[in-house]
Parts: sequence; structure tokens; C-alpha cells
Amino acid sequence: MTAAPAARARIEAVDLTRGIIMIVMALDHVRDYLAVPANPTDLVTTTPALFFTRWITHFCAPVFCLLTGVGARLSLGRKTRGELARFLWTRGLWLIVLDTVIARCLVYQFNVDFQLTVLDVLWSLGWSMIALSALIYLPPAAIAVFGVALAAGHDLLDGVRPASFGVLAPIWNILHAPGPLGSRWFVAYPLIPWIGVMALGWCIGGIYSWTVERRRRALLWLGLGLTGAFVVLRAVNGYGDPAPWAPRPTLAVTAMSFLNATKYPPSLAFLLMTLGPALILLRAAETPARWLEPARIIGRVPLFYYLVHFAAIHAIAVAVSALSFGTVRKMFESPTIDRYPVTFPPGWGFSLPGVYAAWIGVVIAVYPLCRWYAAVKQRRRDWWLGYL
Repeated sequence: MTAAPAARARIEAVDLTRGIIMIVMALDHVRDYLAVPANPTDLVTTTPALFFTRWITHFCAPVFCLLTGVGARLSLGRKTRGELARFLWTRGLWLIVLDTVIARCLVYQFNVDFQLTVLDVLWSLGWSMIALSALIYLPPAAIAVFGVALAAGHDLLDGVRPASFGVLAPIWNILHAPGPLGSRWFVAYPLIPWIGVMALGWCIGGIYSWTVERRRRALLWLGLGLTGAFVVLRAVNGYGDPAPWAPRPTLAVTAMSFLNATKYPPSLAFLLMTLGPALILLRAAETPARWLEPARIIGRVPLFYYLVHFAAIHAIAVAVSALSFGTVRKMFESPTIDRYPVTFPPGWGFSLPGVYAAWIGVVIAVYPLCRWYAAVKQRRRDWWLGYL
């Protein structure tokens, strides 16, 4: 009678953390589509408000990847290892197809010309799940070593350029170095570090078999340790990120330089900076406030929310273009990486207050759909529900 509530709280903590991250993620996507075009991480041209609007959303991809591994480990109690492996590789394959074909046309870009396909988060999650489907047969210690090696050691490969592989250069783009694959594909999320992050998530999922107090201490101290390691590693300004920080004329810009870790691919500093606080949040999520219930609901249907909120944001961009410019044609054009996800007309975009207002509106608008779909998943056990 005491075990059931504990198990339920553990799952809700993962859902709540994932939901918070998904809500924050929407802010970045609203900025992508609706803000005045600008590079938020260019310390010469950005502002602190714009920089930290982007910086807080850096947590989304690594935390979601980590929690995917955690969720896979937790589902081992409901599935045999063989059933779980089959689910992981089939769902991973589905995410790859969804990202590169279906969602790319119908959600992100609203076109079917395939002039440009960006391989990003769902694509990397799909391949990471396929890799995890094989890794789960290894001992936990071996998976942990593998995950640490990929996440912490891949910066050793920063000096290796795709051109050094000749005709095999695209393989290196896929594995480690972001860049174009011909004229129609662009790799934004190379696979090596993300596979490592998901493997580490699998290992962290194992602590949910521990007692509550032991698990909470482990999450807290591991989170503090990773966060502290980021501060030390970044302060040393040596290994861990290809872009060192430097003192700037003001304290605010110096702090921005310090926090401006490399995301593409995610450096060790970037992963420490994001995953450390995320583990502390995961610990705090075990005693959630009632007002966070909408985040938990969203966290139960992350892929559904991801697709719906993207479509909603793009639809808003189309409406704004029609009302402000009298045309929507450019909202369906994304032929090159500098004109992705849409082509912005001159004078496009809201200021940051408008972006934040649109973000809140989008989350509120899609929440009833997420609540409905979460209820469907709770009532029914159709196999396809596990893929959306």
C-alpha cells in the first residue's frame, strides 16, 4: 500500500520536469517564427534580454533527451527487455521519418518542395533511441561508461574536419560536425553526444529503484556536482568547449560570454550547464505544487504537444503576414538555411514583449488539446498511442 504512491510520484516527477521543459521550448520556437530576426548569442549585437531568452531554452534538448532515456528505463518494469528494444527502435525509426518527411512539410515549413530539410531534435532522438535499443542489453556500468565517453569525450574530436574523410565527409557531419549534406539537407544535431546523453538517462533511470530519500539525495548531489563542474571547467577555459569565454566591458556581457557554451554539437560545458540544474529540478519535481498540474499533463504527451504547438506557431506567423504585409507566400518558403524555417519579409517580427505574449497565448491555446489527448492515452491502450 505504500509502494504504489511512491512509484506514481516518481513517474509524475519525470512528467512534470518534461512538461516544464516543453513549455519553455515553445518560447524558443515562438522567437524563431515571430521575433525580429536576430542572432541572440552574438555578443556584439545581442541584448541581455534576448540572450537569456535564448539561453533558458538551451535546457530543452538535453533535458528531453536525458528524460527519454530515464523513461525507457522506467518502462522496463512494464515490458520485457526484448519488447522494450523493439519499441525503442521502431519508435526511433518513426521519429526519423516524422522529422524528415511528415512534420517537416506539414508542420515546420508548410511546404512539400523539400528544398531544405534540417536534421534536428526529433531526428537525433530517433537515432539515439535506435542506439539505446541495442545498449540496453549491456550491463548498466558499461552503458554508463559508454554514455560518459560520448558526452564528455567528443570534444576531443573538434579538430577533425569532415573534409579529411573525403567522399565519406557526410558521415562525419552526421556523427559530429554540423553542416550541409549537399544542397538540400543540413545536419543541426550530430548524433554522437546525443546518443551519450540518452544512455546516461537510462542509467539515471535506475535510481528510481532506490528508496525515496536515497534517490532524492542522489539527484540533488549529482545535479550540484554537474553544475559545479561546469563552473570550474568553464572558469579554467580549457577543455570542454571550442569557444572560450573572455572578460567583456561590462559584468552582464562577461556573464553572457561565460554562459555562451556551444550547442551545435553540445559541448561538455553545455551539457554540464544544462543537465546539472535539470537534475536538481527533477528532484524538486517530486513535491510539485498544484498550479504546475498543466505542465505535468503536457509532459505526458510531449510529442503530441511538440507537433501541435509548432503548427500553431506557424499558423500565427501566416496570419501575421497576411494582416501586416497582405501576403502569405513567404511563410511557405524556406529554400536555404538563412531563410529557415520561413522567409521573413523586410520589417518582420515582434519585440520581446510581443514574443512573450505570443508564447503564453500558444501554450494556453494548445493545453486543452493536450489534456484531451492525455485522457485518451489514460483510457485506452491502443499500440499506436505509444508513438504519438
